[in-house]
Amino acid sequence: LCRLREDHCAYTMNETLKFNYRSTHHLASHGFYEFLNWFDERAWYPLGRIVGGTVYPGLMVTAGLIHWILNMLNVTVHIRDVCVFLAPVFSGLTAISTFLLTRELWNQGAGLLAACFIAIVPGYISRSVAGSFDNEGIAIFALQFTYYLWVKSVKTGSVFWTICCCLSYFYMVSAWGGYVFIINLIPLHVFVLLLMQRYSRRVYIAYSTFYIVGLILSMQIPFVGFQPIRTSEHMAAAGVFALLQAYAFLQYLRDRLTKQEFQTLFFLGVSLAAGTVFLSVIYLTYTGYIAPWSGRFYSLWDTGYAKIHIPIIASVSEHQPTTWVSFFFDLHILVCTFPAGLWFCIKNINDERVFVALYAISAVYFAGVMVRLMLTLTPVVCMLSAIAFSNVFERYLGDDMKRENPPIEDSKEGLGPNIKNIVTMLMLMLLMMFAVHCTWVTSNAYSSPSVVLASYNHDGTRNILDDFREAYYWLRQNTDEHARVMSWWDYGYQIAGMANRTTLVDNNTWNNSHIALVGKAMSSNESAAYEIMRSLDVDYVLIIFGGVIGYSGDDINKFLWMVRIAEGEHPKDIRESDYFTPQGEFRVDKAGSPTLLNCLMYKMSYYRFGEMQLDFRTPPGFDRTRNAEIGNKDIKFKHLEEAFTSEHWLVRIYKVKQLDNRETLDHKPRVTNIVPKQKTAVLDL
Repeated sequence: LCRLREDHCAYTMNETLKFNYRSTHHLASHGFYEFLNWFDERAWYPLGRIVGGTVYPGLMVTAGLIHWILNMLNVTVHIRDVCVFLAPVFSGLTAISTFLLTRELWNQGAGLLAACFIAIVPGYISRSVAGSFDNEGIAIFALQFTYYLWVKSVKTGSVFWTICCCLSYFYMVSAWGGYVFIINLIPLHVFVLLLMQRYSRRVYIAYSTFYIVGLILSMQIPFVGFQPIRTSEHMAAAGVFALLQAYAFLQYLRDRLTKQEFQTLFFLGVSLAAGTVFLSVIYLTYTGYIAPWSGRFYSLWDTGYAKIHIPIIASVSEHQPTTWVSFFFDLHILVCTFPAGLWFCIKNINDERVFVALYAISAVYFAGVMVRLMLTLTPVVCMLSAIAFSNVFERYLGDDMKRENPPIEDSKEGLGPNIKNIVTMLMLMLLMMFAVHCTWVTSNAYSSPSVVLASYNHDGTRNILDDFREAYYWLRQNTDEHARVMSWWDYGYQIAGMANRTTLVDNNTWNNSHIALVGKAMSSNESAAYEIMRSLDVDYVLIIFGGVIGYSGDDINKFLWMVRIAEGEHPKDIRESDYFTPQGEFRVDKAGSPTLLNCLMYKMSYYRFGEMQLDFRTPPGFDRTRNAEIGNKDIKFKHLEEAFTSEHWLVRIYKVKQLDNRETLDHKPRVTNIVPKQKTAVLDL
């Protein structure tokens, strides 16, 4: 019910109109093969994008298949409605798969608690609300179900369960790039079992079948292709497979050799196999047959690597390290209880509990390094916390007559029942607080669309800021169908999906050079930026400015990332140090750097803003986001003209003048929905 609140209906008109929805709509309208060969000319102008070979198609195919089945059954449903409710439906399947996995690891009671936890925990609801049509909406189900089938395969040694695990892994590969977590965690599980001398035929059958069949199936996804045999991220799986074969062969010789001969041969054989695999990977990487580790991989081990070498990765907010507040915000009391569940698993260790222990330890580390990976930590936290709560309830609510060794405190007259009642009440209070927290976070943080913003006045009334939708609607209605819009990559999907206009860069971020060129244009002075825009055939430039309403996610606050990305490709033209004061400060007031005060982004953000006085307490041109009076109020354009500014100045669009008449165009800008000066009270949000 938390996922299907009335507030989420707003998602229908915004989030689903991004790239994933456009792709799914194209698949449903033209068929699967047309989707695989679809060349999207509205993205990455003038390069374009071959969609079928650059996306994980699982999300689109799943929605398209459900839409096709419903129409085959004469249930007339628009593809948009399927996209809106796909994530909530799969969240239910995730709860079921979490129950099955926890039941295999512990018992049925713990499985029920784990399913309840993951059904309402904010760390997962954030990606499974109605309208959140993203890859993670189905990928977490595939992740949990693959792990359940793997544990089942290890426990039974059945080829049937292993083949099912491979099919689930194939679905995961088609859905999300996080499949790399699976193809590294399962080999790690097998390797640790070998170190713990827990080798068995069951493990051999399960992993050998999984690696071969899973490898072949994963290579059928066009975007993945030969990566499983050509990239370093997949080499651990291949190494463990080779090591397992050597280990199994030595075990086969065990009965045919004396104990001393076997020990010597075993040590030499395992060492030789491990050394051969290690040296082979190094040689193939050095010669270029195996691609080296990617920048995203290095950023997981060195949090400062991306900021220095690949700033476009570091610029994404989801790639920042996770704060302690985020752990509590998304997991609440589960943060404190899941270590107890981990301890119970380690205390009563077996093959499958070795797996969940490795899953927990690795997920905790990666979630701490990157806030986006909180999504992979949430399921295992729910499972281990459920095991902890289940153990407590079994101990204090179980039937004492059925236990061979009742607790010592139970034998003391008058003390046992009191302790049981106190502990039970404390556990129930914790669960109640968890449910209340989850409901509050869901309603306040994850129940609002990202395009339509809301703010609150001092008296508690709510203001709806519809500037984004308003601006995209203006683009759709007032610009040529083939107009090309330049903006920072954050807004590429929204412009293409909601305004239906061609963009230069978008959220796919596959071409760092093209993004750097846009960053260079934003960071340069107007004349230099005009040359870049002319070379890219830009008709309009769109920026986000929050100085009027105090919106902190605007382009000025993102500007340094534009500079850093541009500097990486054009170090001779753009230098980050030029945008700071001699004291090393980034300032927009009179003390700011002259390079900053005259760059294109600054001028587009603050054009005519110096004439605006928001209220009597502040001077004209006072930026509420930066809490400073701007330093350059006399801004004039030679090559651009203002075309549109939204009601709260949140979105500003400029038209690029044509080369032949840029000198003669001196008419007033065509502006709509500009907030008059006399309405300063309305702006005091």
